[in-house]
Amino acid sequence: MSTPRTPQTQESGERAIKVMVVDDHPMWRDAVARDLAEAGFDVVATAGDGPGAVRRARAAVPDVLVLDLNLPGMPGVQVCKELVGSHPALRVLVLSASGEHADVLEAVKSGATGYLLKSASTQELTDAVRATAAGDPVFTPGLAGLVLGEYRRLASDPAPAAPDQRAVPQLTDRETEVLRLVAKGLSYKQIAERLVISHRTVQNHVQNTLGKLQLHNRVELVRYAIEAGLDDV
Repeated sequence: MSTPRTPQTQESGERAIKVMVVDDHPMWRDAVARDLAEAGFDVVATAGDGPGAVRRARAAVPDVLVLDLNLPGMPGVQVCKELVGSHPALRVLVLSASGEHADVLEAVKSGATGYLLKSASTQELTDAVRATAAGDPVFTPGLAGLVLGEYRRLASDPAPAAPDQRAVPQLTDRETEVLRLVAKGLSYKQIAERLVISHRTVQNHVQNTLGKLQLHNRVELVRYAIEAGLDDV
């Protein structure tokens, strides 16, 4: 199957965001790929099953994976776990027909940055892909509160005592400030505007914090911040 492609640069001169679309319904998959290509994204690959998605994503190295959950061969959450675990820079946007709370939470815990229902408009999808590429969490209205509420619940549960507690890594004042705003649910763009710094600087602070805390993605970072009580400060 031919894959829709776009020029390697956008009108602004920046490299087009590389996207891969994974869905087991060929007509839907092709339609999503076509819509994204027409919106200026570089659709580097598509796949219709779990194992194929993992294989092609590792070869194509997309910036954003638009992923359905119900896939033959391997469920979408497992695809997400495998790819995000080995490629931390990859962003995953789940595009699913299911709005079940269990599916949403499982996807986010597996490393997905966002979750959009298939009832979303083309504009909502393209906006979500751009936000996901920037590392900002995107959820169909009503789902964001569900996710944050779940992590608040988990954070309120007492953690089991570790036999060998490691020293808490020292974050800079700016890293702590950024982490506090991440915990409050602000996007990278909103944090940049609040602190009067560039979007890239915010991303760098987040990446440095992830490294120091030995975390893998923003979802884990939010949970850490909530457990530390930074969202209430």
